[in-house]
Amino acid sequence: MKKRILCLHAHPDDAELLAGGTLALLAARGHDVVIATMTAGDCGSVEYGPQEIARIRQVEAANAAAIIGAEYQWVGFSDLAIFSDDGSRRRVTAALRRLRPDIVLTASPRDYHCDHEATSVLVTDACFGASAPNYLTQAYDQSPALPAIPHLYYVDPAEGIDREGNTIAPQFLVNVGGVMEPKRKMVEAHESQRNWLRKQHGMDNFVETMETWCRSRGALAGIEFGEGFRQYGGHAYPRTPLLQELLADLVLPVRR
Repeated sequence: MKKRILCLHAHPDDAELLAGGTLALLAARGHDVVIATMTAGDCGSVEYGPQEIARIRQVEAANAAAIIGAEYQWVGFSDLAIFSDDGSRRRVTAALRRLRPDIVLTASPRDYHCDHEATSVLVTDACFGASAPNYLTQAYDQSPALPAIPHLYYVDPAEGIDREGNTIAPQFLVNVGGVMEPKRKMVEAHESQRNWLRKQHGMDNFVETMETWCRSRGALAGIEFGEGFRQYGGHAYPRTPLLQELLADLVLPVRR
């Protein structure tokens, strides 16, 4: 049965770097895939002002999503201005109701970037609120409440570590070796980020860095390239392994 998958991360290129292969696999199997970002990446440049780089990055994000037949959405936040408060939670809940996912992939609760961690908290809470009709979000969108809490998964943090350098172990891996070419093209579509990542992150080639991360994850299951995930199973959230079932032949446990 066709499912609707939403990957809602903080910035343009986060989804592609950390889950692009899995999204490509899901799209190739006929599922509807939406890539959404909390921000439009308005601080991600040393060459352009915030409005211009945000415009550029939204075009790049839409082009990246189109490579796998996905759509792109911006939720409406700005860089370094994502906070877990009442208005933000309602805005994200409204986005979930508008996009109507069966499965949500989002940022790790522990990561190197404050926007990533705030996104994780907001999306986790919004998944719960999205199916509560008395949680009012009409100020942001008129879409009705979801019929149920969607399945929720956390993608790997950058480098697989938190801001203190502690390892964040995935629960399971997806073998993305067969879709590395579209994943590379998705990352390459974010051309404006080459200079920015070189300056701010010390990443000389972000495609090579992405491949290094995928190899390190793949090594945890004895494969060449992998992407790691953890399913959130808090009280009332779905615990059935829906994502794992959709990609059953490519899902591998982590070697202990």
